[in-house]
Amino acid sequence: MTFHQQQPFYNPRIPFTGSIQGGLVDGKSIIVSGRVLPNANRFHVNLQCGSRSDSIIALHFNPRYDSGPGYIVTNTNQNYQWGPEERIYKPLFPTGHPFTLQVLVSRDSYKISVNGNHIMDYKHRIPFSNVDTIVVDGMVEINSIAFQNPAPSFPQPGFPGAVPAYPGFQPQYAFPLGYAVPPSFPAQPSYSVPYKSIINGGLLPGKNICIHGVVNPNAHKFAFNLRHTSGIALHYNPRFDENTVVRNTLTKDTWGSEERSGGMPFHRGQPFQVVISCGPDHYRVFVNGTQVHTYKHRFRNLQEIDVIDISGDLSLSFVQA
Repeated sequence: MTFHQQQPFYNPRIPFTGSIQGGLVDGKSIIVSGRVLPNANRFHVNLQCGSRSDSIIALHFNPRYDSGPGYIVTNTNQNYQWGPEERIYKPLFPTGHPFTLQVLVSRDSYKISVNGNHIMDYKHRIPFSNVDTIVVDGMVEINSIAFQNPAPSFPQPGFPGAVPAYPGFQPQYAFPLGYAVPPSFPAQPSYSVPYKSIINGGLLPGKNICIHGVVNPNAHKFAFNLRHTSGIALHYNPRFDENTVVRNTLTKDTWGSEERSGGMPFHRGQPFQVVISCGPDHYRVFVNGTQVHTYKHRFRNLQEIDVIDISGDLSLSFVQA
């Protein structure tokens, strides 16, 4: 079965209401990345049957902060009535911190993960095939709302653990992104490290790579490498013992001069969302929605850059290349 790949929403204004193109199907995922505001009292993500204020809410996912460090309420609203609440008393969404929330649709339930870790199954009370709208409201800012279609049944040749990649497309806000098929769920982390995948068609100006994950609590370093047959075009290497991010290029087994300016936007034990944006003259690197680094092209045959690999002290929850 072939599915249309929906464009992500980027940097939407809150409150936000968006259409889920084609509705929900078994195996489809929604990935919401953002940051809880520092003085938040609550926010919510709803999967709804329609966009009206009185629409049926199939899944109400509602972190609250009115008691201790925070807890999560999940529920369903139909016929203007809330059902019995299901609660998680864990501070999984610290105020002031970024997060990645993934909801995967299965036949019996929504499988919900936070920062790459599975936290609950919420059994369907409303047929998921009726859901066609996502709503986000409350004291939160959102970097992206992305959609992953069910994985096709064919394997992708090339690299162990590689996932198929498809040509980039224009999102509704900010950056174009390609599409990568999701892994089976649940998994902790969702993508095994070291991770390697083909960049289908290579890089072109305007193409972007999106990486979501969590830095290990005792991390020393990790690296994102954009590779071609004879080297590494971009080596992006956060090093926590040195409190810096090193950027470099490897050509025929020889490293160039390191670039180290721009600060350290990553933190041990914290989730992150990275976008590497390929321009005609340089890469721009965004971390949690903020541009933090640029790197001029030293290897300029961009279409020959056809592999991304990720290694080091981190877990991954989402990669689009």
